[in-house]
Amino acid sequence: MSAVAQPTDGRRLQFTLPSDRIADGPIEAEGRRRDDRLLLVARQADEPIDHVRMRNLPHVLQPGDLLVTNDSATLPAAVAAGDGTLVHVAGERDDGQWLVELRIPCGAGSHPLPDAAVGQLVDLPGAAHLRLMAPVTESATGVRLWRADVTGTGPRVPWLLHHGRPIRYGCSSRRWPLEAYQTVFSRKLGSAEMPSAARGFTHGLVRRLGASGIGLTTITLHTGVSSGEVDEQPSPEAFRVDDAAVAAIGATRARGGRVIAVGTTVVRALESAVDDSGVVRTAAGWTELIVTPERGVRAVDGLLSGWHEAEASHLELVEAVAGAETLQRSYAAAIEGAYQWHEFGDFHLVLP
Repeated sequence: MSAVAQPTDGRRLQFTLPSDRIADGPIEAEGRRRDDRLLLVARQADEPIDHVRMRNLPHVLQPGDLLVTNDSATLPAAVAAGDGTLVHVAGERDDGQWLVELRIPCGAGSHPLPDAAVGQLVDLPGAAHLRLMAPVTESATGVRLWRADVTGTGPRVPWLLHHGRPIRYGCSSRRWPLEAYQTVFSRKLGSAEMPSAARGFTHGLVRRLGASGIGLTTITLHTGVSSGEVDEQPSPEAFRVDDAAVAAIGATRARGGRVIAVGTTVVRALESAVDDSGVVRTAAGWTELIVTPERGVRAVDGLLSGWHEAEASHLELVEAVAGAETLQRSYAAAIEGAYQWHEFGDFHLVLP
């Protein structure tokens, strides 16, 4: 098993995961509860790392803390096109154009279509069509995300519910139903991929958190596709931080409590709504914010997330919250332990 190395740039971790460290499916398929997943707790001060389970979260946090979760629900956003291409629907712009990625099926997973071009026409199920209009994001393999004109589908959400299936990558050896990609906070359909940091919560855990004096509020960020190539930055995503979340965060700050983001999506949304003085304001729209250690964070004190691969840009955001030393210690401990990666895997909590 590869150890965690600190690269010369002082920021990114370097490690390789064996295949047995990748969660193949949901824990409930084994007859266990979601909150039975492992939870590694790291504090930014030089304190020992704790190894517990998600069900122990009420004992890890303090009364007066606030958890901010994402209430976006996952859509079946993968659609098989007529020519065998796989279309991942990342979202819909205000002008009605869809944001899409074209991929080529490959075994259990897929890889980006390298030669897609402006004007390319793709046949969709139900006599629908899309035409690529302009690139949105690019990677080393070419254009990853496109704006596309779509005809014959009607409204995007019901069409996807009828014709789509959940986005699946090679880390999962079989297909799982859409319900496996929802969390207990899922309310507003719109995410292309599951906001997976909240997957370890159960309704019972939520009740016990409340009984322990730990608050909960929600924001909305509809995730795009995150099938990240090496060093690929997040794509534009739709978000909303409403008055209720702003009030809950303000009240927590006023009484000296800590604001803990559940997922990198929540950090991105809150940091897109915070002002220069660190006050979170009501905000909505599309965010292109990239949170890095150099930028830092102003809206959150801690972060609960899954485990990210070494090349994932999400690690920059985690480092912005945790700091480089804490991130290094956490990942070294997780690799030495039995922690599992990816959307159905275990969890990492960073506290101040």
